[in-house]
Amino acid sequence: MASIDETGGGNKRHRDAAAAAAGFTDADDSGGRSKRCAAAAAAPFPGSAAGSDDSGGYGGGADPESADGDGVSEYADEESDDGVYEYADSEDDAAAERSAQDADADATSASAEEERRYVVLTEEALRARQEADTARVAEVLSVPAGAAALLLRHFRWRVGRAQEEWFADGPRVRAAVGLPEPEDGGGREPASCARVCGICFDEHPAGATRAAACGAHFFCGDCWRGYLSAAARDGARCLSLRCPEPSCPAAVARELVDAVLGRGEVVVAGGDRDPDRERYARFWLRSYVEESGGRVRWCAGPGCPRALEWVGGGGETEFGDVFCACRHGFCWRCGEEAHRPVSCATVRAWLAKGRSEAETANWVVAHTKPCPKCRRPIEKNQGCNHMRCSPPCGHHFCWLCLQPAGGENHYSCQDPQRVAARAGARAAHHRTLTLTLPPAPAPAPTPEAAAEEAKKRHARAALERYLHHYERWAANRASLDAALRDTAALLDRGGLDRMARAADRPACELGFVAEAYAQVADGRRVLRWAHAYGYYLDPARDAAKRALFDDLEGQANRWLECLHAAAEVERKDLFGGGGVVAVEAFKAYREKVANLTRVTRRFIGNLVRAFETDLPEVVAAAAEPPSAPGRKLAAAARSVRLFLGVGTRNLGPARRRQD
Repeated sequence: MASIDETGGGNKRHRDAAAAAAGFTDADDSGGRSKRCAAAAAAPFPGSAAGSDDSGGYGGGADPESADGDGVSEYADEESDDGVYEYADSEDDAAAERSAQDADADATSASAEEERRYVVLTEEALRARQEADTARVAEVLSVPAGAAALLLRHFRWRVGRAQEEWFADGPRVRAAVGLPEPEDGGGREPASCARVCGICFDEHPAGATRAAACGAHFFCGDCWRGYLSAAARDGARCLSLRCPEPSCPAAVARELVDAVLGRGEVVVAGGDRDPDRERYARFWLRSYVEESGGRVRWCAGPGCPRALEWVGGGGETEFGDVFCACRHGFCWRCGEEAHRPVSCATVRAWLAKGRSEAETANWVVAHTKPCPKCRRPIEKNQGCNHMRCSPPCGHHFCWLCLQPAGGENHYSCQDPQRVAARAGARAAHHRTLTLTLPPAPAPAPTPEAAAEEAKKRHARAALERYLHHYERWAANRASLDAALRDTAALLDRGGLDRMARAADRPACELGFVAEAYAQVADGRRVLRWAHAYGYYLDPARDAAKRALFDDLEGQANRWLECLHAAAEVERKDLFGGGGVVAVEAFKAYREKVANLTRVTRRFIGNLVRAFETDLPEVVAAAAEPPSAPGRKLAAAARSVRLFLGVGTRNLGPARRRQD
């Protein structure tokens, strides 16, 4: 019977690429390498080029490889080893091989589709888009730019809808936005004659007072400045300001704010920009992002000022991970950090479990005992078995048998078996012959005690399973943070340039290092959330899926660890000595890292594709009657391999059949 993780190459391409991943062969031509290095140096991470179409995604165009435990790659053909390996039916193998040959083309197509899903925008690009939309509406509707901005904000920055609603029912739209009819005045120009300010009631000469869009209520410059500054400090409500006259619904347009507080380039005393004007401009930019109906969102990375716009057809998808130029990834659908391959519902449940008190309750059940008198849980934090409940209870009891301790001088458990055991130990210690009676039979546990013990066993098992997955979830997060820090040091702080000087090579030839770190970060994200998926697999009900989960996760993790070690430890050993790196050493390192990157990408891609579909083939195979022991799991593994498009010989490390 074939193992579910048999791996081999059906052709020489698979074997050569796998051997090269372990550092034994030269599998790449220099021309192809230069192109890939240049591309990796230009955009080493998904979403790395701000202000352009930057996309994230998974999937691999790499060739599948694997190695056995001694680090030497071993691959099998149907003709090799005299039938030592068993494979699926020939028709299944042929279909799997055809799928494997098309995997690279499918991955390339999927990558191109990912690139069209979203765009990374800087603040400058956002302002340019906002101004372009405002100018377009102002031109079509023949209104001032400030009025056009108010209209667009009212219609959630949708140019087409603003124009349609305006032409369909202009008076209604004007009333809703707070814009007067053209004959009512505009209020952008100063008063042409002396006016009395409606707030301070001082008389001001011509040109010293202004009105809002109503053109009827005039106020002096100082009063306007105080009114607008207070609104800007109060938050985003400054974008919805109305005339200071309580009964007037006229809006305060942007032209009036510019005239009173100054435009963005105007500075105040000391050479600094007017902070209130800056706040006002910032709120307008935030409105363009946050009130756009979800099509534009800010990057959730710490301190990142960029935004991302969703341009993918068909709306949001279940696994809509996007990546900013700052290398932070998040899910477009739920807003949490990038969590492919698990669903948003699984992420919410996992995070809620970590924040809830459920695990605390499990810990209490598993590690405490109730006081026999007041039933409060007590933790044993010292060596003595004599326990005393805290006031006001104050009950003394034995931790082992929960019987009353009998006072301050009682330090021995009164369980008959324990008394006999202690007596025997004392006799052996003093080498004296002591006649001891056989211990009395232990009393049968009561139904209540048996139920309590079963409850504790269940709680301990659940807690251990949760901690198993949580520790690995947290460890992959720590490894991801380390990879991102190393990437920032390489790309943002001149690390690649120093490596290029040490190797006496152009920086474009070191793009494979950035590509490797990008794959490490991708793999750490996937493996991190794969453990959340694994936690929710029921050990009994999902036994077949659990076995395949362990197999896929184990293979991906092994290759990822090899790649991470090569990118981090071996890189520092090779380039950290301060001397010139030998040409042959550089070439060998480049080949090893580049091939490990491709291999890891393929195994991570297998993991992603399997988990995103919840392994339906395993469910179907497991539902069949178990006519022959062991064949059900093999059928499930074979169907999943066909589903993944990787064949029956390239899913994991090859294993010899045990006779």
